[in-house]
Amino acid sequence: MNERKFVSMNETWDLSVFYNGFQDPALRRDIDSVKEVLTGMDALLATRQPDTAKLEAMVASLEKCNNLLNSAFGFVQLTLAADANNADALRYLDEMSNLMVDVSLAQSKCVRYVGGVQDLDGCIKGSPALQSNAFVLREMAEQAAHMLPADMEKWMLRMSLNGGDAFSKLRDRLMGSHTVELDGKNLPLPAVRGMAYDPDPAVRKAAYEAELASYKKVETPMAYCLGCIKGEAITMCEAKGYPDNLTQQLMESRMDRQTLDALWTAVREALPDFRRYMKAKANLLGHKNGLPFYDLFAPVGKASRQYTIEQAHDLLVSTFHQVNPEMGRFIDHAFNNRWIDLYPREGKEGGAFCAGFHDKKISRVLTNFVGSFSDVSTIAHELGHGWHNHCLESKPVLMAEPPMPLAETASIFNETLLSNVVRATADDDFRFVLLENSLMEATQTVVDIYSRFLFESAVFEARKTHIPTAAELNQMMLDAQEAAYGDGLDPDVRHPGMWICKSHYYSVGLHFYNFPYAFGLLFGLGVFRKYQQEGASFMPKYDALLASCGSGKVADVAASVGIDVRSADYWRSALDVIRAEVDEFIRLCDKQ
Repeated sequence: MNERKFVSMNETWDLSVFYNGFQDPALRRDIDSVKEVLTGMDALLATRQPDTAKLEAMVASLEKCNNLLNSAFGFVQLTLAADANNADALRYLDEMSNLMVDVSLAQSKCVRYVGGVQDLDGCIKGSPALQSNAFVLREMAEQAAHMLPADMEKWMLRMSLNGGDAFSKLRDRLMGSHTVELDGKNLPLPAVRGMAYDPDPAVRKAAYEAELASYKKVETPMAYCLGCIKGEAITMCEAKGYPDNLTQQLMESRMDRQTLDALWTAVREALPDFRRYMKAKANLLGHKNGLPFYDLFAPVGKASRQYTIEQAHDLLVSTFHQVNPEMGRFIDHAFNNRWIDLYPREGKEGGAFCAGFHDKKISRVLTNFVGSFSDVSTIAHELGHGWHNHCLESKPVLMAEPPMPLAETASIFNETLLSNVVRATADDDFRFVLLENSLMEATQTVVDIYSRFLFESAVFEARKTHIPTAAELNQMMLDAQEAAYGDGLDPDVRHPGMWICKSHYYSVGLHFYNFPYAFGLLFGLGVFRKYQQEGASFMPKYDALLASCGSGKVADVAASVGIDVRSADYWRSALDVIRAEVDEFIRLCDKQ
């Protein structure tokens, strides 16, 4: 690879590709165009014409609506993710939330119509436009059996604006502006949570204690936010005819219970291995009773390394260029064209995410970079989502939305690839650090995710009878951590407030967004093993796999690369990769 001259970049993302601010007339035109599409959709569905022509027109309208909403609503949401108190964005958010009720109603009418088409397969067979959207049309026919009653749907959705949707927005406002008092300063929560990676144990412990103390001022409203969102979800689930919320989420994730049971069976069997790793790390850090929570992310080893964003940029481009030059160019383009909002600041959302915009052929990534290797890995993870979006550009927009379990495939593949490539050329000291980082991330993605699944299951069960208090939620979280982490964590220094800072619990209409991460890691490991076996010749298959993720059931997509996700043996084999890393880590601990 030729030497690349680094191009200076802005630390915030560029949203001008959408609109030139909230005063741009194009934003208003796009919102009005959505309303026109919805009006036309009502008229279309009321007409008497052959089903094939009607379906073709319906698909075209849905595609147009999707693209317009991606731009307008995406612009609003991205603005608020980086600036929670932006007054213009908040005003538009209210308008867009109301509009989304009408969008949902229109989509429901389409689903009901497709469910009533007598010869759907015949219509699809006779139309190239419908053939390219065949999977999503057949899925709509299946969904028709779980629609809200037509005469109730509008009112239930509108009530949600003052129910679950309102509580979700309140949560975002509370956490977007939440600060932590530490050393006499009020700091943004993401910055304080980032101190968990600090090499100074006193800093890690002080940040953890300050974080927990800060939750006292928001835990009561957050408990109501969580309880009311989950209560609404239970009501909606019953109205749609699902037996429970997990079944609903599995069906909407295109995944079956057999696959989930096989995954958790293998994970529970592997928990003692993760605990071996945590206890070995605890011993390195001088703890005798398992890891205290604040040291889960503590750097260990002699080769502590911090990265500037320029170094992270160079590392990612060079690493991925070795595997697939096009991926290297893609990552370089993302950095140099301001796809990424990089650093933590007050008012900015914590964590990280990637949002794709199919018609514009771009993605936008939010991260809170403070310089650890984990932060570099996080950027690789999110740009994996971006690469996935890139591969899906070859599909119609309605077929470009992977279900939750498959949505993590490319991101986990990227993390694994980065770790393996860097580790292969590292000296022993840095190899140890990289190995520990890999296990640290795997522990979060398997063990902590399992605890989140247990916690959310307990919340749904409790919510059947009452709104759980903050104290109850804290105890549920501690119980879940006990079941998942066991003696790997110090029982006296755990994290009862993890339900407050994790945004996934507060999503309306999207619940149990936890098992897809464990699925994604272990599925990604399986896909990566395919790459290791086949080398560069596997990459076209990999891209084809990513492109197919919106076009099939999870088990069928996995089978396309020879993986049986309904078998616990597959998940055991994927976990063997982690188990071998634990064995190596423990051996290397003796040298530290």
